[in-house]
This record gives sequence, structure tokens and C-alpha cells, in this order.
Amino acid sequence: MKLQQLRYIWEVAHHELNVSATAQSLFTSQPGISKQIRLLEDELGVEIFARSGKHLTHVTPAGEAILEAAGEVLRKVEGIKQVAQEFSNEKKGSLSIATTHTQARYALPETIRAFIKRYPDVSLHMHQGTPMQISEMAADGTVDFAIATEALELFSDLIMLPCYRWNRCVLVPRDHPLTQLSQLTLEDVAAHPIVTYVFGFTGRSKLDEAFVARGLTPKVVFTAADADVIKTYVRLGLGIGIVAGMAYDPKADSDLVPLDADHLFASSITKIGCRRGTFLRGYMYDFITDFAPHLTRDVVEEAFRQHSKTELDELFSHIELPVY
Repeated sequence: MKLQQLRYIWEVAHHELNVSATAQSLFTSQPGISKQIRLLEDELGVEIFARSGKHLTHVTPAGEAILEAAGEVLRKVEGIKQVAQEFSNEKKGSLSIATTHTQARYALPETIRAFIKRYPDVSLHMHQGTPMQISEMAADGTVDFAIATEALELFSDLIMLPCYRWNRCVLVPRDHPLTQLSQLTLEDVAAHPIVTYVFGFTGRSKLDEAFVARGLTPKVVFTAADADVIKTYVRLGLGIGIVAGMAYDPKADSDLVPLDADHLFASSITKIGCRRGTFLRGYMYDFITDFAPHLTRDVVEEAFRQHSKTELDELFSHIELPVY
């Protein structure tokens, strides 16, 4: 069994069983990958991938278990490389982040600009996706960090560090009747068509919970994962928008009016998630602290020593989170 073979089966499984695409991503040949997978299967005495002719169709039950173990081995190998790099050149390496559009567009730019200026020899990679996709990428080691509001808590292998609190605003055109009210109520909001985030995105659960608690059924006519797309459809008159407050730009969105909704919906917490047991290099600690100053290296190291979500919650219960 070779480390290269484990890398091949892992990459094939994460390229939708497309050996050709895997070969391109690894800068090698398709026949070479197929041969090494067959050699590994022959050595193990089981099929990792089921086949129809020359095509891989699905991962076998044995393959699922083997891939999980292979992922652990590859992560440990990567950890060894990270340790070596930290001691050979602490300012050179790579950092991969998975996050949502809202975080990438509105919350992260200043942190990333400062990080690149401080660490010009660290290659920074950003992946965008749904909160579930983001969490999965962090849990299986595809990325170093996941930054999101939803779904991170579903993965027990992730250490979740709270970064900041935020709430929503209601966006309407300047001539909209809601601008004449001194204070919005949920009933006022529910009386209009709503354009907001897809369920599972950017604290959408808090919005739904608020309406359910009041016995209201909001008329959600359009959903999107991108706050800028939501604003586009508000401008088209499709409905009123409910977005993260940070997504309103006074200059770019001067044709829209943000109405305060802090009193309507419970605040949400954006967290940064990292796989338990990950070796964090010095610049990774710095990235976390730049993004959330209360998450100092000492605090992060203490968080990694906790063994349960209850212990983590207790650790952060005395820290007042900043409000974005």
C-alpha cells in the first residue's frame, strides 16, 4: 500500500468518481490513476469503487470505510508537513478557507487584505458554498477553516469559535410605505412579499423562528444565497428584502432604505470552524485573531483542549462578542 494510492482514491471520490478530472487536477495520467487503484484493490482484496464497464459508478460499503481511514492518514501526513514547514519557514505555506458569499463579500475583505500584506508568501485560497458544503469541507480536511453562521454545529469533529454577532435589516425602495413607520412590527413585514436568503443560509433559521413564534406565515416569494442578488430583486419590485445588516452598503445601495430589524429577530453568531486535531501554524492563529480579536492564540489553544460542545460553550460564555 502506497501513500500515492490513498491520495488517488481520496481525490477520485472527491471528483465525483471522474478519473479524468482527477488526473487533470493532479497533473498525472488517467491510466496511471486507474492502474494504482486496481493495484490497491487487489492488495486489499475488496473493491473500493463499483464499476460499469470502464466507468466508476459508486463507492462500495468497504470503500466508504477505506476512504474514511485514507482521509485520516492523508490529514496526518499533511499535519507532519505543516509541522516541518512551521519550523523551516514560518511565513511560507498555504491557507484555505470555505465561506458564504455574505462573509466573503462583506466581512472578510479587510482581514484578507491585511493577511496578504503581512504574509505575502502564504497562498490564500477561498471556497464558497452553502453552510453545509462549507462545514463538510472543513470536517473532511479539504479546507483549513470554515466561516459560517449555520450548519457548523452539525459536525462533531469541528471546533467552533464564535467570532461576532449580527442581525438583519429590511431593505425597501425609498418610496416604499414601510419607510413611513416609526418602528416595524413582524406583522408589517409579513404583510408584504419577502425576498431573502435560501433556507440554511446566513441565519435564515432565526428569521423563520421569529415568524413561527408569532403565528405568522411570511410570504417568501424569492430566495437566493447572495445578498447582492436579493437586492437586485428588491429593486425590481419583487418584494421587500431581508438581509444581513452588514450587506447594506450606503454608497452602492443609496437607492434602498435599510429599516432596523434588531427588535424583530434574534441575533445570529458567525463562527470559524476548524477540524479537531488540526495543527495550526503561526499565520493561521494570526488570521483568526485578525478576523476576531478576542480569539487570541491562548484562547484558541484553550478551545482545542476542550472535549465537548458544553465545555466550549462554557469557555466562551464569559466573552462578550463584538456586534457587526
